[in-house]
Amino acid sequence: MRLLSCLLLPLLCCSPAAQAGERVAPVDLVDPFVGTAGDHGQLTPAATGPYGMVQLSPDTRPAEHAGYDYRAGQLTGFSHTRAVGVGCGGGGGDLHVSLGYAGDPRVWTIDKASERAGPGWYRVRYGDGIDAELAANGAAGISRFTLPRAGTVRLILDPRHGYTKRHAAEWTARDAADLRGRMSAGTVCDSGVYHLSFAATLTRNDKPVAVPAVTLDGDRLAFDITVQPGDRVAVRTGLSVVDPASARRVLDRLVAHRSLEQLRASARADWAKELGRVRVPGDGERPRLFYTHLFRAMQTPARIDDADGRYRRSDGTLHTVPKGQHRYAGWAVWDNYRTQLPLLGLLDPDRAADIAASLAELYLAGKVQWATQHEPFITVRSEHAGVALLDYRRKGIGGFDAARVLPLMVEELKTLPREAPDQQIETAYDAWAAAELAQDLGQNELSTRLRSGALAYRTMWSRVFRDVGPDFDVVKARGLYQGTLWQYRWAPVFDLDWLIGEGLGRQRFNTELARFFADGLFNMTNQPDIQAPFLFALSGEPERTRALVDTILHQPMDHWYTNPAKRAKPWHGRAFALDPVGYADGMDDDAGGMASWYVWASLGLYPLVPGKPMYVVTEPSFDHAEIAVPGRRTIRIERGAEQGERMRPPLLNGAPLAGFTVDHAALAAGGRLTIR
Repeated sequence: MRLLSCLLLPLLCCSPAAQAGERVAPVDLVDPFVGTAGDHGQLTPAATGPYGMVQLSPDTRPAEHAGYDYRAGQLTGFSHTRAVGVGCGGGGGDLHVSLGYAGDPRVWTIDKASERAGPGWYRVRYGDGIDAELAANGAAGISRFTLPRAGTVRLILDPRHGYTKRHAAEWTARDAADLRGRMSAGTVCDSGVYHLSFAATLTRNDKPVAVPAVTLDGDRLAFDITVQPGDRVAVRTGLSVVDPASARRVLDRLVAHRSLEQLRASARADWAKELGRVRVPGDGERPRLFYTHLFRAMQTPARIDDADGRYRRSDGTLHTVPKGQHRYAGWAVWDNYRTQLPLLGLLDPDRAADIAASLAELYLAGKVQWATQHEPFITVRSEHAGVALLDYRRKGIGGFDAARVLPLMVEELKTLPREAPDQQIETAYDAWAAAELAQDLGQNELSTRLRSGALAYRTMWSRVFRDVGPDFDVVKARGLYQGTLWQYRWAPVFDLDWLIGEGLGRQRFNTELARFFADGLFNMTNQPDIQAPFLFALSGEPERTRALVDTILHQPMDHWYTNPAKRAKPWHGRAFALDPVGYADGMDDDAGGMASWYVWASLGLYPLVPGKPMYVVTEPSFDHAEIAVPGRRTIRIERGAEQGERMRPPLLNGAPLAGFTVDHAALAAGGRLTIR
């Protein structure tokens, strides 16, 4: 697989440092083309910075959810935003830029051999030799085009381009040296509306373009620019959730006086800092996959406050962040509360505190399950935000006023669906989180009432899930949103003691969980059962967890399920591969949710129960790994010298743990975790 990736991406895999035998920096191990082919991740090679609003990426024909398909042969241009690896039809695609010679059709052939990308940059040659280079960081980007021959090129800016329904677009300034506007579009699945402002400037050879705009069919602006061989036409762009004037200030601050090379260097430096929070050895396939997935995990949510601290909440109101803080938007919480949000809590607790404050503000602004009509940025859905807040608070991550948010969480419970079996389990998890938060705040009467309501799901579970029925392997049976009854059977992780004990009994639990995997009933391509491999570690059979995790991380396997139905024949391949076909068929990354699963499993850890500050421990993919935590402390995870068929409880700083879990506080304090 590494050879294949080198053939596809020689610049990334065969860097001078690697050829010279030097230690390759994590930022140089990232392969942005992983997961960009077909329905194998729904990702793009976008130029972007950590948690950046701008995801500057090519738009191809044909295309997948994020406007790009690695296997496509044609290019329509480049756009500035996209949701990261999500379903429905994706989201974003805002402010599309295209440039070609006058008279060209507005679709060009891609020179695939020229296509390259890295953290913060992308480049490609298209048409009859136009070189396009992109760089982005934060809320700003630069698109630069180098022209091979003399003539007139037409550059078109389209504010109505996108992957969801377009609601409105307008230009508030139309001069090539001062382009400003705003637009509104549907969130992912068109469940709500987000509103975005933008500003841009055009230059030729770093000098302002002095040609008038031509208005095309309402909102598209065209600029006809005379060029000579080797001329460079550049578009500098800034985005803001506040207004067009703020977008212009973003542009002026971040890119107006910067070259593309300088912006690319700043993005590389920021990525090097973020990816350097974890160190794993080597530069082969496993570390490349590790850092590529860590790169994806660090792209969402997007920071939305401007340099002056202003931002908008999900009700459209304007606010200013307290000094030293930031705000984020772009949620896919149902997808990533299990893995990605806990990962940020361990690796970057300061940022996690700002994310917690941003999640809490969803409640203050009138939280809904999917999206409002006034979202500040592309978003999907926010179910289980309360679970994420409880998880952060119990890990010592502040950022929000729990006493203020709790009544709003309780009020939200009245609106949650309870018809289908999966809905009852999902709502029970939210009710459990509210009960636990009430308990932590000393509101014992409220906690007891909420817990009673949460655990009432057990009656339904016993009726529907205790005994295997003829429809257990039918996708969407009995009104399930996705998945099968087999897959949702293991979903109540917040109530595992009951599930392993009274629910099934330990022996039956292990026997039927083993059957679940042996019969190919597990589905790694969707979230409802991705925790299942780690359950054995809590039910007395940690060796099964070790074997299953190793297979999912590194081996081809059968994948039987799609969202609508079970396949007649399985798709056979790796769930995670160093290749544009980087995920199993039909598997979305889902805003870092799946990428974070890979990172956790590779480290030999897993946040099995968000809301309970502990991690399951299993064998890591590497001999050792180091995580830098605040206070200049380091967590070192290592394999023990003696690896046998039977796993023994891990050692934390030389002392054996009681079982195959480790508390967050003990781990985050730093030290040595030895898995044996």
